[in-house]
Parts: sequence; structure tokens; C-alpha cells
Amino acid sequence: MDSLAFLAAKTKIGPLYVLHGDEPFLKRQAILAIRERALGADADEQVVSTYSGDKAAYAEVFDELQTAPFFAPRRVVVIEGADPFITKFRPQLEKLLLNLPASGVLILDVKTWASNTRLAKMTPDSATIVCKAPPVYKIAKWCTDWAASRYEKQLAEPAATLLVEFVGGDMGLLDQELEKLSIYVGSKSTIEADDVDRLVGNNRTESTWKIFDALADGQIDTALTILDRQLDQGEEPFKIMGAMAFQVRKLAQGARLALQGTNLRAALAQVGIPPFAVDKAEKHLRRLGREHAAQLYDQLMEANMGLRGGSPLPERIVLERFLLQLARQPATHR
Repeated sequence: MDSLAFLAAKTKIGPLYVLHGDEPFLKRQAILAIRERALGADADEQVVSTYSGDKAAYAEVFDELQTAPFFAPRRVVVIEGADPFITKFRPQLEKLLLNLPASGVLILDVKTWASNTRLAKMTPDSATIVCKAPPVYKIAKWCTDWAASRYEKQLAEPAATLLVEFVGGDMGLLDQELEKLSIYVGSKSTIEADDVDRLVGNNRTESTWKIFDALADGQIDTALTILDRQLDQGEEPFKIMGAMAFQVRKLAQGARLALQGTNLRAALAQVGIPPFAVDKAEKHLRRLGREHAAQLYDQLMEANMGLRGGSPLPERIVLERFLLQLARQPATHR
């Protein structure tokens, strides 16, 4: 079943779901929908268990599914990255599918799902949820539908088209922008193209924070995608570097204060990192290592010189190399 169809249908919950595909946003939404339909909107988190597929033991998962909770109709067990779990325990899972306990719901989040295996053939079609983004030409329509169902706002067709042009096809990022737009327009029932242009198109600082958030999470591909989007929209490389330089200097200053003995969070606040960004900034510095982060000034100067003609490389490559330096992860964390 397609994930969008599953989210819209609100069908009766079953004991097993297999989520496969390459769109993490749709997987998150499917898991949330299954949890809510199985347990109710206000379910206790204690009746939801999440395991890593490379570490989960079948016996533990099976016991969890069979143990009826006291204050909920059933338990929900999620196996993230379940491919190795399935490979290791395929015979047990095939046996389990013959008699799934009514006390639990098992969610297998996998990268691939070969339809010709015995396990796949035993799994009902209604329990196999395909989480793939719609084709590019349908993304704007999805934005319109999602704005209406999730945020109770009408997204004008030109606004939807413009939003996709600015943000691209990443459904998670589109959802974030739609949430901000719904708040931005307030009591207005419709989000217009002008609203998208003002809030999304011209917010260079916000794009910079998104880049740094992605780097903090080790998502270099996402950071590079945001950078490419800015350049493709005609943003000048010097302006992009200027926005990044402002944040890099703060990170470097915070790292140097931390090396001198100041508490890292206090150091970040002291150099002007806003409260909403302190957690991500701290995570980013810990990924880099404080000593490497304190050297970011030198890398910043090198990139600036490269943009001013000091490098034979194209400006895009200079910016991409700088992001790769910002994403560097040392062997030993500090």
C-alpha cells in the first residue's frame, strides 16, 4: 500500500506493518499513524518500544509483543533499520506471521523489501507500506493536500509551486516550511505566493541554520542540497559565505572558550548563539572536536580567499569543500 493512501484511509489497525522506501518523513508519519490508531492519541510512551535492527534479539521482541500492557489495548514494537534483524531471524519471523499475538503491533522499518521472499509473500499487501516520495511533478499537489489536512490552510497553487522551487522535493523540509507558513499567516485561511516569497525565499539566515543543523546531525548530503538550492536560486556565493562566516566565527569562539575551561553550553551562549540553536551547536562542536573547531577561523579565511580569486576552483566547489571541512568528524571526540 502506498504510504499516502495509508495515511488518508485510516484503516483498521493490524498486528504487523513493513515500511520500506527512501522517504524518512513518510516513514515517520506512518509510524505515528500506526501508533495513534493502535493506542490512541494520548498513549503512554511506556507501551511503545523501539529497537535497533542490528542489535535486537528476537526473544526480547517476541516477549514484548506477547506481554499485554495494563493501561493500553496493546503494545507497539518498532524495529528501526530492521534489515539485519530480518536476515538473522527470518525463520522465526515466518513462524510468527502464522500466529501474530493480538497484544502487540510489530513495525519493521526496512531499506529494502524483496517481494519474492517467503516472508514477503506471507505479509498482507495492506501491511506493506511503501514510503517513497511522489514524483516531482506531484510534490506541489501534495503540499496543497498536506497544508489542508495537517494545518487547515489553503495553499494557493502558485504558492505551492513557488514553495517547491525554493525548498525542493524533501518532504520533511516542506512540512517544516508549511508549519511555519501556517503560523505566519495567522488567522488567514489561505497561504499565498507572496507569503512563501517573504518567509521562505528571502530567509538566508534560516537556510544557514538549516545547513548547520544538518552538519550537526552528520547529514552532509542534506547540507550540500541546501547549499545547491541557494546557488540554483541565484544566491550570490559571497552572500552565502557571509551568512555562514557569521555562524562559524561564533562556533570557533565558543570552542576556544571551552578549551580555556568554560562550560561548553555557557561558552556558546556567551558568544551569541541563540537559545534555540545551542543544542545543535553543542552537538556540532562535539562532532568536530573542540580543537578542530577552534581552527575553523583558518579554514574560513581559506574559503574566503578562494572566493576572491585565490583558488582556481569554481565558487560552488569552494563552498562545498568548506562544508565538508565543517562536517569533519575526528576519530576521537572531545
